[in-house]
Amino acid sequence: MGICASSSSSLIHDDNFGHENAVYHTEITTSNTNNGSQRRIGSTYSHTGSKGLNQDTAILFQGYGNEKGVYCGIYDGHGQNGHVVSKMVRNRLPALILSQMTEKFGSGDQSGLSIINLVKWKEACMSSFKVVDKEIKLVDGLDCSCSGSTAVVVIKQGEDLVVANLGDSRAVLGTRSEDGIMAVQLTTDLKPGVKSEAERIRRLNGRVVALEAEPHIQRVWLPYENSPGLAMSRAFGDFVLKNHGIICIPDVTYHRLTPNDEFIVLASDGVWDVMSNNEVMGVVSSSAHNEEAAAKAVVDAAIASWKHKFPNSKRDDCTAICLFLQ
Repeated sequence: MGICASSSSSLIHDDNFGHENAVYHTEITTSNTNNGSQRRIGSTYSHTGSKGLNQDTAILFQGYGNEKGVYCGIYDGHGQNGHVVSKMVRNRLPALILSQMTEKFGSGDQSGLSIINLVKWKEACMSSFKVVDKEIKLVDGLDCSCSGSTAVVVIKQGEDLVVANLGDSRAVLGTRSEDGIMAVQLTTDLKPGVKSEAERIRRLNGRVVALEAEPHIQRVWLPYENSPGLAMSRAFGDFVLKNHGIICIPDVTYHRLTPNDEFIVLASDGVWDVMSNNEVMGVVSSSAHNEEAAAKAVVDAAIASWKHKFPNSKRDDCTAICLFLQ
């Protein structure tokens, strides 16, 4: 089942941002054209895998922040209640980051990404991720001891990007070169196999071990139990492992855009598990004439790749956002 992005022009609500997995939100401003509408600058699309309920959620928020920039976020849930966690994060995080900016630094000029403002955005992202994680833990009747969600967030303000990553979804920039579109990976897949991540987990008595049946996938286990076997090293939720190295602190980086930068792709690991960065860049390049269809083209290509590479395996949920910069 594929889910096209819904479009909303109402103010974002923390508690309920729609039931769709993929949301395209447009903030109404006096600068909007065409009787209150804005030209779309990208697309988002989600497709349910063959494992059951789709636990991916996504949002492309056009008109975000003081500079009326863009917020892109993909959240990949896992565990019994992963679909609940990913939707909670999707609904809560964009507004919370802005409120943290105001609460911590006032309502003064936050335009542009000077060094001072870069630090502000980083602190707002890191504190917001922590707040959301605490809120998830406090929800009555929601067991997230072994359920959680990853997150990859790209915030565009002017010609600058703030990138916050938690887990193994990924953001990649497509930039024009003499040889065509070149892929620039903006995030590091935060998995237990990353040396620095494994060292932190082991310092806190978590175990990082791959199963014999899948030696290429390192997983995180409790000190004396063969559970839960988490395949990422940072996440919202997963509270049974929070004392054993799993953290909700995102890796926050910055990137200055250039005139050669064409688009950004965010996708859940269901896409990256079967497609390389360059393959995804090629799909988006060929879809650049139809910005609203680009994310679906990426997901369709990933589904075809799953069928070709792993015909007998259960396919993961696949979700993508394509943001065009030019």
